[in-house]
Amino acid sequence: MRHPRPGRPCLNTLVCGLALVAAAFSAHGREAPPPASVVTAARMLDVRSGRVLENVQVLVEGGRIKQVAHGPGAAIVAPDVRRYNLGDVTLLPGLIDMHVHIDSDPTYSGYSYLQFNDRFWSAVSVTHAQKTLMAGFTTIRNLGSDDWNDVGLQQAIDEGRVQGPRIVPAGYAFGATGGHCDSTYFPPSMHDRNAYNADNPDEARKSVREVRKYGAQVIKICATGGVFSRNTESGQQQMTYAEMKATADEAHMWGVKVAAHAHGASGIRDAIRAGVDTIEHASLLDDEGIRLAKQFGAYLSMDIYNTDYTQSEGAKNGVLEDNLRKDRELADVQRENFRRAHAAGVKMVFGTDAGIYPHGDNAKQFAVMVRYGMTPTQAIQSATINAADALGRSDVGILETGRYADIIAVPGNPAQDVTLLEAVPFVMKGGVVIKSD
Repeated sequence: MRHPRPGRPCLNTLVCGLALVAAAFSAHGREAPPPASVVTAARMLDVRSGRVLENVQVLVEGGRIKQVAHGPGAAIVAPDVRRYNLGDVTLLPGLIDMHVHIDSDPTYSGYSYLQFNDRFWSAVSVTHAQKTLMAGFTTIRNLGSDDWNDVGLQQAIDEGRVQGPRIVPAGYAFGATGGHCDSTYFPPSMHDRNAYNADNPDEARKSVREVRKYGAQVIKICATGGVFSRNTESGQQQMTYAEMKATADEAHMWGVKVAAHAHGASGIRDAIRAGVDTIEHASLLDDEGIRLAKQFGAYLSMDIYNTDYTQSEGAKNGVLEDNLRKDRELADVQRENFRRAHAAGVKMVFGTDAGIYPHGDNAKQFAVMVRYGMTPTQAIQSATINAADALGRSDVGILETGRYADIIAVPGNPAQDVTLLEAVPFVMKGGVVIKSD
C-alpha cells in the first residue's frame, strides 16, 4: 500500500484517500481493448430495416464494429486477426432490457428477505448480472436499487472486476411518502422510509440532484401505486403533475432521462404530459393515454411476461396474497392494452421487470409480445434499436460501424421464431467472446 510520500505518515485524510484510489486504479484499471476479430455467419438481422442479410462478416477493432460486409462473395480482408466462423446462425445486436432490478431475487419475497444482511443483495447481484449477460442481454437499465447496489455493480463491471452487461443505473427510485417507491411494509416504530421521498416540486428537484450526484444515469419515479408494495392500489395516482413536471424538467436540464412507474390511467397521462421519457408497466392505459404517448413521443415499457412466473411461484416465494391479488387483476388488462397501444403505433421498448422473476429468463417475454400483436422482428426491435433510441445512445442496439461489438448469435432465424432467443449460444460484448457453445 502506497502513501503519497514514501516512508512518511499520511497527515491529510483526503489526500491519503485520493492517493489510495489512484494507486488502486493504476493497479487494477480497465482492461486493454480486445484484439481485432472477424465474426462470420450465414445471416444477420438488420434491426434498422428489419431485413435478414445473408452471408455476413463483421470486423471488430478496439471493441467496436469497424466494418460489416454481406452478400455473395462478401469477404473482409484482415490478416492476423481472430476469426469466429459461426456457420448456420443469425447474428443480432446484444439485447437491451429497459426495466430490471438486478439486486432483487424473487425467491425471497414478502418479508422473507429480512433474514439477510443488507450486503447480501450486493453479492447476489453479481450472479444476476452474469446470468443476464449469458442470456444475450448486453445492456440493461436498472430502475431502482437499494444501497446504490446498481451503481456499484455498474462500476465494477466497467472496471473489468466482474462480468455483466452494460448498466444504466437509477440508484434509488423515489415518489410520494407512503407511495409505491417508499417503504410500506413496516410499522412507524421502525421508521423505515425512502430518504428521497418527494412531496412537492422542490423536493422532487432536490431528489433528482441527489441521486444523480451519487451515480444515477436515469431517474425513476413512482407516479402511481404498485403491485408489489403494501397499502397502495396500483391505479392510484401518487405524484402530482407538478411534481412529475419538476422531476422531468430538472433531470432533462442535467441531461438525464426519466422513467415513471405508472399503472393507473391518470398517472400515465400526467407523466406523459410532464415530459417523462418512458412509462413503465402502463397497465391501465386508456385511449387518451395512447393519444398522448403518440403526441409526446413517449415510449411504453410493458412487462407482460412476468405474471406467468408470479402467479405460479409467488406464493411459495413469500409474496403476500394482497400483492398476488393485484397481480391477477392487472395481468390480462395490461396485455390487452399492450396490444391496443402497439396497434395504434405507440413507441414500445422491451422491459421485463426482471427480479420479479429470475434473472436470465428475460427473453421469455418475446413470445408473449408476439402473442399480443407484434411480429418477431418488431419484438426484437423493441429490445435493440428502439431501446437504444429511448436510452439516447448511439453506441449500442445495432450492428453497424462505430457501435460497440455487442453481438449475439442463435441458430435458425429469430425473425421467424422469436423463441430461439430463449437459448443464446454465442455472446460477444465489446469485442470479447463471453459465451460460445
